[in-house]
Amino acid sequence: MSEVAGPFCRRPRARTRGLRALASVLLTVGTSVPSAAYAQVLPSLPLPDVELPIELPGALPGVITPELERLAELRKVRIDALIRGNRDVIEADPKGAPIIRHELLALAPSEAALAAAAAAGYAIARREALAGFEGEMVVLLAPQGVSTRRALAKLRKLDPQGTYEYNHIYLESGAAQATQAPTSGTAIEHEGAAAATRRVHLGLIDGGVDRTHPAFSGASVVQYGCGGTLVPSAHGTAVASLLVGRTARFQGAATGAVLFAFDVYCGRPTGGAVDAIAAAFAALAREQVAVINVSLVGPRNLILERVVGHATVQGALVVAAVGNDGPHAPPLYPAAYDEVIAVTGVDRNRRLLVEAGRGEHVDFAAPGADLSAAGVDGQFLAVRGTSFAAPLVAGLLATSMLAPGADNARRAVDALAREAIDLGPRGVDTRYGKGLVGETLRVDPAVAKE
Repeated sequence: MSEVAGPFCRRPRARTRGLRALASVLLTVGTSVPSAAYAQVLPSLPLPDVELPIELPGALPGVITPELERLAELRKVRIDALIRGNRDVIEADPKGAPIIRHELLALAPSEAALAAAAAAGYAIARREALAGFEGEMVVLLAPQGVSTRRALAKLRKLDPQGTYEYNHIYLESGAAQATQAPTSGTAIEHEGAAAATRRVHLGLIDGGVDRTHPAFSGASVVQYGCGGTLVPSAHGTAVASLLVGRTARFQGAATGAVLFAFDVYCGRPTGGAVDAIAAAFAALAREQVAVINVSLVGPRNLILERVVGHATVQGALVVAAVGNDGPHAPPLYPAAYDEVIAVTGVDRNRRLLVEAGRGEHVDFAAPGADLSAAGVDGQFLAVRGTSFAAPLVAGLLATSMLAPGADNARRAVDALAREAIDLGPRGVDTRYGKGLVGETLRVDPAVAKE
């Protein structure tokens, strides 16, 4: 039994009853949407004995503190379901976070270190060149009969100066799954690549984008990942639309940018792993992307930390959602890394989303509820969660940052901070950060559908 699964297996009925009650509070009757694209706080995998509604709320009522403390359990249930449904390839690390079974990551290992690992029974599964790093990222397989946990400890003992880590899986923090079968294809919208010399480059690390949605008819979107196969996802499509989408009644935050979208999920249960995210950062670095949006959440990871840090040293701004585990949950990554611009969400009344994370790392607030975004079926959907606030901040930063660079990044953040509406305690605080931005970018779901 995995550590994350334990408490839910011991008291399933009590737990699921409590979670059902919590979900009812979070999802009061509102705008009905398809289950493939509803709010971030809900698990996106089938959950036994848990009947969660699929309707989005308007303004949330007050929630008692014990229920707020249990918000993080919704994500734990999702992780438990992911592991139980894919035990052959996924397991939990010692803290309960999902990892790819038997896989370990090495960042820029020396040839001597790889030789020592091979002599100890490790095999090389994949190698990935990372832009800007002198060495590669190498995916190693644990020796036969050795657990992933023991294999990592042994690697670190073999090479104390090296950087080794689990291949953690980062979740979209939302109920989003691909709703159409993969179609053959390669990177699309070549006009966007051609326009790269005269327009800002904006990056997205998420699920695939449904480029056929009307919101992208005039946009420049170049897609990477999945070996050239396009696997549109509800989450990736929604976030992309909030970045560069546009129709007569809908507009993203940076409609003039070229969007380089890297799909790290590809419809696979092991999607969202660190090796794919690192490869995405490398691809975006090659395209000289100025601002990168990452609406994914997970645990602290040494290799992801190094990759994110390198991207920011090279002058890119990395923007991430703080997550939806509630105010009492520990910080989630990559938003909690010092170099990252961490974004929380508010509703139409400027109230902080009850499920939004809090902490010293919060930088900005943006609309995260009562707003619309593109869906994979050509329609506009009501969305909720910090995942959908982050792209608004990323897009606003991109409009004043035409190229990567430390000075450009600093000026862009300072300019946005000057526009922020101070909410909560006076000055920077742990709930709203520097304040609310992007309020005029909120498009009511009813308006977008007209």
